Amino acid sequence: MTAVFEPCKEGGFIAYIQEIDGINTQGETIEEAKENLADAVNLLFDEIRATNRKGRANKMITQTMSFNFE
Repeated sequence: MTAVFEPCKEGGFIAYIQEIDGINTQGETIEEAKENLADAVNLLFDEIRATNRKGRANKMITQTMSFNFE
């Protein structure tokens, strides 16, 4: 995934994932924007997991993975 950080005229940064529509956030600093972006990605994946598990929970093998933004 490609994280993009664009400075705002009024200060701070807009952040989004280039390959995934709908994941965007902002922060006063790049570090804050990175943290907010990681939270947004995790929320999206939580929702996808919850949707995909309905009716199949006992048939699935799951493993949690984590990703870092550098």
